[in-house]
Amino acid sequence: MAEKESITLTRDVDIITIPDGHIGKLNAGEIVTLHQALGDNFTVLTPYGHLVRIAGKDADALGKEEYHSATLVSENTAQAIEQNCWAVMKTVYDPEIPVNVVDLGLIYSCTLNPVIEGQYHVHVMMTLTAPGCGMGPVIQSDVEKGIKALPSVASVNVEIVLDPPWSREMMSEVAQVQLGLF
Repeated sequence: MAEKESITLTRDVDIITIPDGHIGKLNAGEIVTLHQALGDNFTVLTPYGHLVRIAGKDADALGKEEYHSATLVSENTAQAIEQNCWAVMKTVYDPEIPVNVVDLGLIYSCTLNPVIEGQYHVHVMMTLTAPGCGMGPVIQSDVEKGIKALPSVASVNVEIVLDPPWSREMMSEVAQVQLGLF
């Protein structure tokens, strides 16, 4: 197992507590331990033993660089835009589990509907690992924000559905192996 990195915050940062999703703040000078740096966010352990998420925009406070995803397909076809949506969703991670939401099996569908020529409305149906997950709205917002930033996306609706309920079998083989479940 890799040694966890201790980091002294260089400035105040906003945080989201895990797993309840409450908003808070950590102060400059506090020492945190980097737990996970995947996608556009960082999960750190506070000096008080709490896991919290720090947004990628605050990477500099951790001495890190902000993550920037690139559009993989530059075509303006619905198929290419859908491919980009899936690629962006693969950069969104559960802050407690080092697996992206696609491989976790949280994304049920992604559909595009044209609104005007070359612009699409994207509708994503996703679930959560557990009903009432405090981080659910945060993950939902990450998916929406990532897709909305793509070219040719006019609007996005990320709908949380709990039927069928999520189960471990919905995870990809890669995710199950990664987590030691296979």
